[in-house]
Parts: sequence; C-alpha cells; structure tokens
Amino acid sequence: MAATAIEMDAVRLARAFAGVARAARRPARTMMSRAMSRAVPGTGATAWDGTRAYATRAVGETMKAYKPTSPGQRGRITTSRSMLWRGRPLKRLTVGLRKRGGRNNAGRITVWHKGGGHKRLYRVIDFKRDLTGVRGTIRRLEYDPNRSAHIALVDYEGGNASRYVLAPHGSTPGDALESGPESDIKVGNALPLKNIPLQTTIHNIELVPGRGGQLCRSAGSAATLVKKADDGGYCVVRLPSGEQRLVLENCMATIGMLSNRGHQNRNIGKAGANRWRGIRPTTRGVAMNPIDHPHGGGEGRTSGGRPSVTPWGVHTKGHRTRNNKRTDAFRVSRRPRNRKRYKD
Repeated sequence: MAATAIEMDAVRLARAFAGVARAARRPARTMMSRAMSRAVPGTGATAWDGTRAYATRAVGETMKAYKPTSPGQRGRITTSRSMLWRGRPLKRLTVGLRKRGGRNNAGRITVWHKGGGHKRLYRVIDFKRDLTGVRGTIRRLEYDPNRSAHIALVDYEGGNASRYVLAPHGSTPGDALESGPESDIKVGNALPLKNIPLQTTIHNIELVPGRGGQLCRSAGSAATLVKKADDGGYCVVRLPSGEQRLVLENCMATIGMLSNRGHQNRNIGKAGANRWRGIRPTTRGVAMNPIDHPHGGGEGRTSGGRPSVTPWGVHTKGHRTRNNKRTDAFRVSRRPRNRKRYKD
C-alpha cells in the first residue's frame, strides 16, 4: 500500500511539472493581448489606447469600454467625452435646479422611481433660434446632465449675448451657425420648414411658430421632411418612430442630426450608475401587498394571476394609451409596429 501511494504521488508531480513546462512554452497572454481580443458590443472593432480604457468608434461616436477592474466596471460602456469642455458651464446661462423626488406640490408621488442623484445645474437652451440674420460661432461643446444630447456654446456677432443650443452631429468648435429664412442649407442652421429642401434631415422642430423646438431633441434623433403643401399651410414630417405628421410651414427646424448618437449603445455597468442619475429601483408588482398593486398578495410565489397591468390597472403589454384626439387630425400615418428606431 505504501508503494502504491508513493507511485501515485510521483504521477501527480510528473503531471504538475508537465503543466508548468507547457505554460512556459505558451506565449504570454498580457493585458495588451486581452484588450485586443475583447470586442466592444455594438461596434464591430477593438482598439487599445494604452491607458485607462478601451476606445473604439461606433455609429459615428467614440465609445469607451472600461477595464474590468471591478464587477461594476466589467461590461461598462459609455460615450467618450474627450471632445467636450471640461470646465464649468457659463454662469449667466445656468439656473439652480431643485430636486422634487417625483412629488407634486401636495407632496404625493406622481412619478415613481425618482429620488436622489447628483446635484445639477440647469443650462438654459435656446430652442427658439430666433436670433435671425446674425452669424454665430461655436465656442465649445459641453456635456449637459439634463439631456442626452450634447450642447454647444455659441458666440453671436454684433454684441449679442452667447447662447446654448443643441449640438448637431459632427459639429466642432469654430463652426459657424445661423438662423433665419435666408440661411444656408447647412448642418446646425435653423430655417422655417418651407425654406428647407425635401428629404432633408432635421431636428428641434417647432409645433407652434415661435414656441421653440419640441420634437426630436434627444441624442441621435432626427426627422425627415417628406412633403410640402403646394398652396402653403402644412408640411409632412416623418418622425424617428415612423409616424408622419403635419407641421406648419412657418415652424422652425434645425438642419442635421443631433449629437451623441452612441448614447443608445451605453451599458451602465452597475445599478449605482442609475442612482447617480436619480433613478430609484423598480419593485415588482407581485412582490407587493394587494393594497399596493393588482399583482400583489398570494401565499408564496405567484405569477400575478392576470395580464400584466400598472398599479392603476392599465394593461402594459401593447395596450394603446394615447388619448389626445385634439391632435389626431395632424397625424398623416401612425408609426409602424415593431420598427427598429435607427437603421444602421
């Protein structure tokens, strides 16, 4: 028995030495090789900048995937802000923003899952673009925590004060912007719809002349001008959802697509990133009591016992909730179902 045990120990040692020898002959797998072999989802390419993060380009924007130094960093992907201003915003164009935690004036929760988050300053944005006939120059591009698109600080000629505008995709510091009916058809310029050629990509579209842009203001969004009225009146605009809508021809719109299109490819990496943004966790209805939710209650784990509904009993799976008949007359065609938002 003793001899058999000695032979088994010798076999184990021989296998261990053989494994060490194979590892020595194998080329070393360094951090560089691991980085080069790791693809960033949604990009189709990998690269290594030698410092803190992997950097690659996706749908026209630079994406940053972080080194997996912790579970929260592993898989985290953000849009790079290397081209943005790193200082504070222009003080004259900022306003203090008070947090309400989803409560109304009576203190009741009207919007669930809101609370906390980092303190913010609101940047006053020029959605009207009503400074017509005056040439402006982009001083810098900035991050705005209150919206998904980037913003641009524009200095206007003739002693006019600087303004923040939504930054179009592809804009850089030093670019010239202009507003008005006589402006060139150029990315970043704002014109009435009647002065914009057909099939032009537009954003920040007004619904009422002089009220300011209300449609297509989020990151990477854009609409298309598809038809003009022969006798004046209304133009037809195709929105990102696929819906076609009538808009008055005197309403202003800005040429081009909005910046930060890579926003849709982000991966926050950890739950705490949403807490930074003021988004609280969502509790499942089946985990509540019957008084709190239609799915609540039951002995042990249950499936809810009815089609998925909101806390107020409205169906959540495909049920149409639009209730604005006043504007139905302006809808030329409804959005197609199950349509991909962007065609890459």
